[in-house]
Amino acid sequence: MKRWIFGFLLCAGSFRILAQTPDLKTLASRVDHHYNSLHSLSVAFNESYDGMGIHRAESGKLLLRKPGSMRWDYSEPAGKLFLLDGKYAYFYTPGDAQAQRINAKQLDDLRSPLRFLLGHTELTKELSDLKMSADGANGVYFLSGVPKGNSQRVSRLVLAVSADGTIHQMKIAEADGATTNFSFSNEVPNAPVANVDFVFTAPPNVTIVEGLPPV
Repeated sequence: MKRWIFGFLLCAGSFRILAQTPDLKTLASRVDHHYNSLHSLSVAFNESYDGMGIHRAESGKLLLRKPGSMRWDYSEPAGKLFLLDGKYAYFYTPGDAQAQRINAKQLDDLRSPLRFLLGHTELTKELSDLKMSADGANGVYFLSGVPKGNSQRVSRLVLAVSADGTIHQMKIAEADGATTNFSFSNEVPNAPVANVDFVFTAPPNVTIVEGLPPV
């Protein structure tokens, strides 16, 4: 009985801590801790792009593995794939005769910063002009800043997070006025992964060429 009461009080205390409005440094630290403690992550995503007269909506499943590997499997459009094995990134769209490959060190893609979530997150150092705001009605907090080293392309990065540090949305405002939004759901921390998940195998009659990532 005493153990049960102690456990209840401990959980209640933790709930009160999370219920309190965190300051910017505390919330950023929670985001860091949440993702740095994982070795893998699976999450469903919805992606939308608006810019240059183009609107594009896509969705699928994202798989991350420490360090620096990720796989974007698209269900809409079905078969589209963006894979990063830690050394190279591969881009393939169904119907294309070629799949593009680019060295990860040269990668300039708006999805690529997410590979650093596991084991490398330190928002206060990765984002300059870091600010915080809150949506009190929904218990959502917004961390926004400018990614260091990518300010010429990205004018603002906004993360919508819960009090425990889980990222639910990411908005990327580009310098040319375009915006890309990602929303995440059904997060599975330390999801089962295999080496084959991060190996790109070209479909029949598709050749791999060196190239630049698509817009």
